[in-house]
Amino acid sequence: MNATPSLEMIDPATLTVDVNVRKDAALTPDFVASIKEHGVMEPVIAHRKDDGTVHVLMGQRRTRAAVEAERPLIPVMIIESPEEAERIVTQVVENIQRAELTEADEADAYHQLSLIGVSAAAIAKKTGRTKTTVESALKAKASEAGAAALGKGWSIEEALIMAEFEGDEDATEELESVIMDEPDQLLHVAQLLRDRRESAAARAAQIEELKAKGKAIVEDAGHYSDEENLYVSAANRANGEPATDEDANAYVISTDYRGQHTAKPVITGWKEQGFTPKYERYDGGQPYRKGPMTEEQKAERKTLIENNKKMEAATKVRREFVKSLLARKQAPKGWQYFTVHAITHHSETASGYDGKVAAEMVGAKVEESTAWAWNPLRDHVAKSTARPEFSLIALVCAGYEKTIAKDSWRSPSQTHRDYLTQLVTWGYTASQTEQMILDSGKPAEDDAAA
Repeated sequence: MNATPSLEMIDPATLTVDVNVRKDAALTPDFVASIKEHGVMEPVIAHRKDDGTVHVLMGQRRTRAAVEAERPLIPVMIIESPEEAERIVTQVVENIQRAELTEADEADAYHQLSLIGVSAAAIAKKTGRTKTTVESALKAKASEAGAAALGKGWSIEEALIMAEFEGDEDATEELESVIMDEPDQLLHVAQLLRDRRESAAARAAQIEELKAKGKAIVEDAGHYSDEENLYVSAANRANGEPATDEDANAYVISTDYRGQHTAKPVITGWKEQGFTPKYERYDGGQPYRKGPMTEEQKAERKTLIENNKKMEAATKVRREFVKSLLARKQAPKGWQYFTVHAITHHSETASGYDGKVAAEMVGAKVEESTAWAWNPLRDHVAKSTARPEFSLIALVCAGYEKTIAKDSWRSPSQTHRDYLTQLVTWGYTASQTEQMILDSGKPAEDDAAA
């Protein structure tokens, strides 16, 4: 009966390694530096011989790097015999290839292999899965939130997203609700949450920078004498000269629909400092009614801002879908009619496409350039005659993408409907705002019908 493998902490310098290690085992300075800082995170797998020496079977590169980095101890999984390593791998691979295996079981199996030193690339090769799938499963499994999601029977993709937002209670609660009630909207909601998180971090950094310079942050400002805080652009100094940014003692941080922030210089306490407003409020002869927006106006503005943000998030998800679609071996069914229809019915798709967007969709290498008329898709096509249909599809999709704006949900067009309809046919799940565009083309129901 085979002995149970045991995990030991061993000095890497005492381990023996085959002389003829794999060809890609060269130790790069970055790899050694990583091992020096973080240590060996995944155990190497080894066998203890009769003379007591421990021979590394899997993880030679990590062992050599640990020696060079002068790590005192590394984790080593000791197994009964050299053949045991391959037996474990074979057994796990067979389990993975069982048709009834759940994604949670599959992630567990990948984790088992990683613990004995099998790399993600090797796991992918042995199991027939993609390296991305294996890496995603291992990343999800490595976090508490991801492991918990897998334990609930959720997919690897769902678990990976939960792992991404681990520690963010509000985001976690929202994602869990989406998975339970609207799982097809998960990618869109996750992207929206990423955008919000990125925007909040950028805003916090900007505020911190301004405070470090001794500037206050105020909620709002105005241009007229009845405002507590006055924009620098709307103020004059006591001598009548226009105020400049140097006069600002505070800032208002405004955020646009894309989540990008602008710091506008403000003078707070401007009356006491002798500043005067440049402008007088013009009321057209009617009494000026100052006051907050009505609840209805607030609701309309909130809807506008939220839908614009959702549309921006959907754009990223949509383009990533096209990229994954064009990474397959075969072009999607019906691509011929899709492209010819686009060129003949929506000419802007061919004439106005963004070469960078198209190149990224088709997976071409994009090197930034400031050259006039720079077009990485054109460069990609010039270098290769392979798979021209994929470049054509990317070109057309990029053309459609250029016509879709953040507020296209407010004024849907047939161009947008044709594009989104085709993507949905190819397996894309439209966001709520994109669905508004799709629904706009449906005939209105007859209210008089019985």
